[in-house]
Amino acid sequence: MKAAGVGGFKYHVGIESLAQIATRDDRVCVLNIMGGESSEVTPVGHDYSGGNVVFGTSPGRRGQKLETPIGAVPVYNNVLEGIDDGHRFNCGVVYLPPSAARDGVAELLRVNTELNKIFIVTEKLSAHDSREIRAMGQSYGVDIFGANSLGVADSWNRVRIGGALGGDHPEEALCKGSIAIFSNSGNFTTTIATYLRMAGWGTTTLISSGKDVYIHFAAPEFAFALGNDPRSKAAVLYVEPGGYYEFDAEFTKPIIACVVGRWKKRLTRAVGHAGAMSGGGDDAMAKESWFLRKLGVDDIYTPQRPVFSERGALVTNIAHIPAALAAVMREHKIEADFPPEGNLALKAWFKSNAGIALPAVLDMPVVEAMAPYGEQIARLNRQVGMSTPRQNMKDTSGASQMDSTTQITSLHGVSMLDAAQRPVESNIVLALLRGAANANDQALVNIVVGAHINLYAQPLLAAAQAARESGSTPNCVIAAAVALTGPLVAARAAAAVSILIDLFSAARLDDACTDEGALARVTVTEAQRAHLVADQPDVRAQAMLAGFDARGANSLVLDWLRNIGGHPTADAVLAAITTTIAWRALAVKRVSRTTVENLPWWIMLFGTAIGASVDASRHEADAFCGMRVSEIIGRHSLTEVACAALLGKQPSAADLFSFQTLIGLLLSNGPGSISAQGAKGAVSSDGPESPSRIQLNKAMLGFLSHSGYAHGGNGYEGVAFLLERFEGIDLADPGTPGHGVDLARITSEFAEAYAARRRNAKEAGSGEAGAIPCINHPVFKGKLVNLDPREVFVRELADSRGEYNIFHDYYRHLVQALFDAGATRNVFCVNVDALIAALLLKMLWQRHRSGELADAALETAAFTMFLYARMIGCAAEVEDHLNRGRNMDTRTPQANCRFVA
Repeated sequence: MKAAGVGGFKYHVGIESLAQIATRDDRVCVLNIMGGESSEVTPVGHDYSGGNVVFGTSPGRRGQKLETPIGAVPVYNNVLEGIDDGHRFNCGVVYLPPSAARDGVAELLRVNTELNKIFIVTEKLSAHDSREIRAMGQSYGVDIFGANSLGVADSWNRVRIGGALGGDHPEEALCKGSIAIFSNSGNFTTTIATYLRMAGWGTTTLISSGKDVYIHFAAPEFAFALGNDPRSKAAVLYVEPGGYYEFDAEFTKPIIACVVGRWKKRLTRAVGHAGAMSGGGDDAMAKESWFLRKLGVDDIYTPQRPVFSERGALVTNIAHIPAALAAVMREHKIEADFPPEGNLALKAWFKSNAGIALPAVLDMPVVEAMAPYGEQIARLNRQVGMSTPRQNMKDTSGASQMDSTTQITSLHGVSMLDAAQRPVESNIVLALLRGAANANDQALVNIVVGAHINLYAQPLLAAAQAARESGSTPNCVIAAAVALTGPLVAARAAAAVSILIDLFSAARLDDACTDEGALARVTVTEAQRAHLVADQPDVRAQAMLAGFDARGANSLVLDWLRNIGGHPTADAVLAAITTTIAWRALAVKRVSRTTVENLPWWIMLFGTAIGASVDASRHEADAFCGMRVSEIIGRHSLTEVACAALLGKQPSAADLFSFQTLIGLLLSNGPGSISAQGAKGAVSSDGPESPSRIQLNKAMLGFLSHSGYAHGGNGYEGVAFLLERFEGIDLADPGTPGHGVDLARITSEFAEAYAARRRNAKEAGSGEAGAIPCINHPVFKGKLVNLDPREVFVRELADSRGEYNIFHDYYRHLVQALFDAGATRNVFCVNVDALIAALLLKMLWQRHRSGELADAALETAAFTMFLYARMIGCAAEVEDHLNRGRNMDTRTPQANCRFVA
């Protein structure tokens, strides 16, 4: 048994001064020296301390060595082997797992009579083991630090023992000075030292006390040793909730106490450090009150209210420590240890507010970065548009996702329910530019897509018509025209976009509609100008410019183009308009430059697809589907034009509502849909990492070839079912609530007959009586009354607009009638496919009733409606895959493929 400790402590404290905690004379043995943490940390501390580790232990590794910058450290199976080999040490460091730490301490104490200090890095020791370690330390007269500690360091002695204080380069943080640090957190010990160094204060001894339940060398011992250290003029304490050590400490020198963890008061169990338990009288607010009394102050120190005394200050933010320390030390007429080196306030090297106008207090200033980062950031700032890391995109999408609970898909964060309330032109902007379209954006989309819909006398139309007359399905008809819309068709427009991006990014254009000052900064070369204008006017260019003026649209880029001399080409006008639409998204790096350069091609493809879906007879020299081309470009919305193409007539307001709703609902069905996989597979096989190889028309062909009647099929099956149910019923207008049809009667009669068929089929053992299309859903079932949230949303939306649909109403009556007749155990949901059928049939009812549209034509219309919508959603998938996918990353691994015989 060693003698009692110094300083009047009841228990042993062999350390009288902080200067004795980590000295150049100390020699260290490290238990579990080859462990993951120790093998990284020990060589740094050994080098910094001039070689203070004499050996380490790691069972089964005797004879191995731990390499360090100043020589190898030998490794033994146990401590006794190292001592028997002639090594001497007075400090033990424990890196053992929690279950072995107690035995490691016992081994050190039992075999080494020269031992006087133990540093326990291990965290989360059991309270039982900690009690035994405490008792053993007292019995042997050995001071113990930790557990859950990053050790100690001394800036004067240039020594580090038992942890990673100071990080990988301790000489940078541990500058010789006059301030001691005692911290419950190991990492914050280094952080606080760095804050002090920046403010001109160096350190003496730094102790990471740890924050397990037992802190063996705690605040009372530190306060005593601080008082006896002539080097230390003050101390900083970092204090977390848990334990009463600070309450018992008596400080005779100024202290800055940083108490943190008020948020832990709301918790019901320990978090992080085991002693940080809420609910007792040792929480953060209680500890704050202790220090307020000790220091003789009435409030926390902040820069706005600098409350302190000669005894010190209380802070709750480590960033306030240097200022509080300086204020207290001025009271003692003590100057800083050396000139301040700066401060650790956040200094941004670059920023991107993503287009958000921030108030001045939040809009952080930018400082010049040190070399070589400054040059790299300058290059980064010159980059136009976003750049996304490449990743495997099999069964994955950065464009769409489906909520498994509601079955509602979202595209770039916008649900299909919200998309159903947006016009087609707005959803094009959403799909390709990942954001909302304002009125000007929509007008510009209407102009450029509208200019590419009429295919009169073009090979595109001839190819589509030949496919149509051969009996091909709508997707094959459109594909025939899309196949001819190859890269060379859009090449000059894409090149023009590239020129415009270069010119206007160099001119620092902020907003393509309002930043008129940027126009004076645009410098165009003759070669660039020659690509944008011609000597003679272009018919399509003039048509788009006339449409632009007629709509009163706004585009500084187009204004500039019209004033550089010569006649803008159609490609240049298309490029100027699409660049305007995309500029904001490009400037805030929401989309890539590649996407913006692809926009003219997408515009051409959308116009071609809509145009090709209509019989060649509807294309005239100056008209499409009875609408003059000049009015399509200058007045009509794309929603109106596409709806007219589908219906073969001028759409009513009710038609436009139904059409817009369906297009929005059908934009996407998530990344796993067959159509999206077809589009993405076409991109992946071309190698999305090399955008120049990608052919967008081939990607569209991938979508088209993977689309079939099944996509519009569920809706069409609903149409066929409704036609059968309404056969012989005199229905003039399905949109009139006073239609005179007794829905309750006809649904009850059908439900009774259906229930009887089910009973008979069951008695005959022949199975079911046949499923009714468009009711029930594998997700929305099991309740007494089941609802598909998509159907509910659209029904409520229609009600709010005063829109009525007898076919939708029929389905709602039907599910109730089936339940009342005992055909179903609960009220089935009316699913989204019924909604598609009801809306589509309502739009086409008059033409079908007049004999103009046969049943097969309704099937074609359902299919075409799907293609209109899904081509927009698949364009989003293609651009997403183009920007972030890898070559062939949609391929199924061979190991997952099977041969079926």
